[in-house]
Amino acid sequence: MITTAGVSERRTHRRTAPAPGPRRGGVRLPFSAWHLLLAPLALAFAIPLIWLLLSSVMSDAEINRFPPALWPSGIDLGGYQYVLSNAGFPRWFANSLIVSVTAVVANLVFGALGGYAFARMRFAGSRVLLVLILATMVIPFQLTMIPTFLVMKRLGLIDTLGALIIPSLVTPFAVFLLRQFFLSLPRELEEAAWIDGCSRLRVLVRVVLPLSRPALSTVAVLTFLATWNDLTWPLIAINHDTQYTLQLGLATFQGRHHTKWAAVMAGNVITVVPVLLAFLGAQKSFIQSITSSGLKG
Repeated sequence: MITTAGVSERRTHRRTAPAPGPRRGGVRLPFSAWHLLLAPLALAFAIPLIWLLLSSVMSDAEINRFPPALWPSGIDLGGYQYVLSNAGFPRWFANSLIVSVTAVVANLVFGALGGYAFARMRFAGSRVLLVLILATMVIPFQLTMIPTFLVMKRLGLIDTLGALIIPSLVTPFAVFLLRQFFLSLPRELEEAAWIDGCSRLRVLVRVVLPLSRPALSTVAVLTFLATWNDLTWPLIAINHDTQYTLQLGLATFQGRHHTKWAAVMAGNVITVVPVLLAFLGAQKSFIQSITSSGLKG
């Protein structure tokens, strides 16, 4: 005969029984199993960059050797010295920096103003205007290349840095990304600022923009990358070598000095380093912005 005390004791024993441990013989990795796949892929994508860096400190004889040397016998900085002293690179670097930084600042300012207007303000034709702005993103540059050139020529800006800066002052992507991020922010914060007497512009500057640093970082990085790496438009709008950007100067330099491969590799390293630093510095903000800006459509 089973008593009530026996049943209660069995139930208590079942409840307090220790949870089963890990399976014997299993291997517990100190990292995610996905790293076993991602690490070789990352290495494969990094091989060209590593080879570029190693080649930039080789001599021309080592680079032209067949079979090619996989590791430099010593650090030879002759390519960097030649680039910095004889090829006009400092001027081209400064031109690229001026154009890229100006484009980044302008996109942050105008993109924030336009994105906030489309996110929080309702006016006649706002949705139609937003659709038209976004539609320009699918128009290839080859179709707008000639009209843009004619406009810059009419303004007298051809063969100047202004011809490179003005078409990049604001992009539809900057307006769209910031609008999407502003939509994810709670309206209560802005309403509290309005109650305190803040104007709409002050709300944007004091409340919205400090909360939008991930989106602003993403716009800054992508704008910098697009402007810094642009070759097609400078090739059309710039004629004199003193106005060359780094990409255009590097392309010309490769054509003029095709036998000095160490100098060519050194010039490519100088071109790539700012791009890597910009992306690595804003990597976390970039990912956070992409995940946050997709919350609302």
